[in-house]
Amino acid sequence: MNNAEEAEFRDYVAGRLESLRRAAFLMCRDWHGADDLVGITLGRLYRHWSRARQADSLDAYVHGMLAHAFLDEQRRPWRRERADIAAMPERAASESATDGIHDRADILTLIRRLPARRRAVVVLRFYCDLSVGQTAEALGLAEGTVKSQCARALETLRELMTSDGKAGK
Repeated sequence: MNNAEEAEFRDYVAGRLESLRRAAFLMCRDWHGADDLVGITLGRLYRHWSRARQADSLDAYVHGMLAHAFLDEQRRPWRRERADIAAMPERAASESATDGIHDRADILTLIRRLPARRRAVVVLRFYCDLSVGQTAEALGLAEGTVKSQCARALETLRELMTSDGKAGK
């Protein structure tokens, strides 16, 4: 990579780093894991910068790389240390003054309960605001698969909201 390409890469990363980090957090629900995912993604992006910068939508391409890094980590759970969640104290339930409106933590908890691929589809579609086509391209899926995974994920979220007693009135 020459100096001009490296400067272009650095400018791109500087402008997108926080966005990538938040998207990674939504996928893995752990800031340390999100930082790892972003690091993996940026390392791969650096190696393939000349090819990546020619993509129709560089942001969609990079979010796809991020989603693939997340899915790779989910397939290899032995590669990561896991906290003993059972030993951690439970958070006290708080009563909300606004019935039917879920706070951010509730929604993130529900999203965390989705299977990895559906979670990736929901994050790319609704958080990263990618189109069905861009999401399909980023994940290497057919558009119909993205639509069905998205529909199933939303249905699962609705069921989880109802079964957890958090449904709006």
